[in-house]
Amino acid sequence: MTTLPSNTEHIAYARSLIRTIENYPQQGVSFRDITPLLADGQAMRTVAEALVSQAGTSFDVVAGVEARGFIFAGAAATVAGTGMIPLRKQGKLPKPAHQVSFEKEYGHDVLEVSPELEAGMRVLLLDDILATGGTLKAGAELVKRAGADVVSVGVVMELQGLEGRAMMPQTKALFSL
Repeated sequence: MTTLPSNTEHIAYARSLIRTIENYPQQGVSFRDITPLLADGQAMRTVAEALVSQAGTSFDVVAGVEARGFIFAGAAATVAGTGMIPLRKQGKLPKPAHQVSFEKEYGHDVLEVSPELEAGMRVLLLDDILATGGTLKAGAELVKRAGADVVSVGVVMELQGLEGRAMMPQTKALFSL
């Protein structure tokens, strides 16, 4: 794995691109929109490098949680020179090997993984956000059910006040909002 150092100024710039949309998707919610960050090539590279760097350990593969976690996991895997394995919602994989059910903020969901995630693999688990922690915790459980080892968990941003840190204390976040 190649670890590239992140530049503090570039990280601050990437953070500045995350915008807040009030009352979306419903009244009272402040949605953190990463679209401007995704549209900026330098910011994306900086975030990918920082996600790899903050892992602080070697890994065999990057697993990304559907859907925005795929974006960052793919970019991080490219930086690290590893493969990327998507953790998908139920019914999206042609040949799921393992699945886990979980409760989330607004209901129930199921994540699945393909047989490419093999027992013994060391996994960097990534997502875009740590909110309540339910989805990320399910992703970690799914990796474990496949017999792989989650060696580090990272997100681009953590939303303060939603108790996700209590559920996933090992998570490393680039930004806290």
